[in-house]
Amino acid sequence: MKIGLYFGTFNPIHVGHLAIANHMVEYSDLDKIWMVITPHNPFKKKSSLLDNHHRYQMVQRALDDYPKIEASTIEFDLPQPNYTVHTLVVLQEKYPTYEFCLIMGEDNLKSLHKWKNYEVILKNHNIYVYPRISNGDIVSEFLNHPKIHRIAAPIMEISSTAIRNGVAAKKNIRPLLPEAVFLYMDEMNFYK
Repeated sequence: MKIGLYFGTFNPIHVGHLAIANHMVEYSDLDKIWMVITPHNPFKKKSSLLDNHHRYQMVQRALDDYPKIEASTIEFDLPQPNYTVHTLVVLQEKYPTYEFCLIMGEDNLKSLHKWKNYEVILKNHNIYVYPRISNGDIVSEFLNHPKIHRIAAPIMEISSTAIRNGVAAKKNIRPLLPEAVFLYMDEMNFYK
């Protein structure tokens, strides 16, 4: 089984995240997508990041109609601060028969060379890249790398930050969220 790992704080998960995840699982050779919810880093200021449990609840609710996409809390139990390379080792030990691949936006690919042990990640895992509008160039070693696969997904310029700001400013952000997520946020009075 080939699993695409889509990491994020999902604070909150929005229709852009779903469109990308769904496109990746439908238009690539990935069998499933796991939305890996990044926990709050205890060494960083809390800011507006919701509790892990609430972000997991929103992701779960958003995925009800997407059988090929699942929520993953694998990083919740790992020591913090955590690095992607460590999460990949833990997943490979827990699910030795699965092939884990990373899903990332082109903006993250431009900074991949700064990631902890990125060479190990590239040696052992494929990376599926979706387009993003961003500044900077992709490091030349990544341009035609056999482990990096560019997927012509739609460009989604929706941000969780803009959604949180919209809620705080009492704007109607409902079209940007899955209905179940909007209702949960509204019920819990998040980001107001």
